[in-house]
Amino acid sequence: MKRIDDYITSIPDFPEKGIIFRDVTTVLQDPEGFKLAVDELVKLSKEFEFDVVAGTEARGFLFGAPVAYAVGKGFVLVRKKGKLPRETVSKKYDLEYGTSEVEMHKDSIKPGQKVLIVDDLVATGGTVKAAAELIEELGGKVSGMLFLIELAGLKGREMLKGYEVRSVECYPGK
Repeated sequence: MKRIDDYITSIPDFPEKGIIFRDVTTVLQDPEGFKLAVDELVKLSKEFEFDVVAGTEARGFLFGAPVAYAVGKGFVLVRKKGKLPRETVSKKYDLEYGTSEVEMHKDSIKPGQKVLIVDDLVATGGTVKAAAELIEELGGKVSGMLFLIELAGLKGREMLKGYEVRSVECYPGK
């Protein structure tokens, strides 16, 4: 039986020497790989009690929306600043070089709602932490965080301390 790792393409020295880029596009373009990825995330989601799934732009949409569909829950978008049409709340966070900002519709999370965050990859954890803070600002509770891939060498779990984090595939390096 194949594992998710069998569908992920590892590209050495990209974007710079010493980094191994984990490409999930090869998971998405293979019907069996994509199905396996969603099925594994759905299986992990059963460890949590939640009312809605949230996904971060853009690959979190690709994995989070099918998980929400499979478990019969709604899906909430966490987007880059300036992409949502209605009233929003936003959160800035640090990148390796500079800052970025994510936002959600102000009415996307109801007070007391339990939210499962799904994304393709956790590296440093900054984007997902910002998403979690937005959910909490809106009165929601983050039940857990699911990732297809975890790059343990970048210590995202440390950034996400206090949250329940699960990943399908974990790589020790960067």
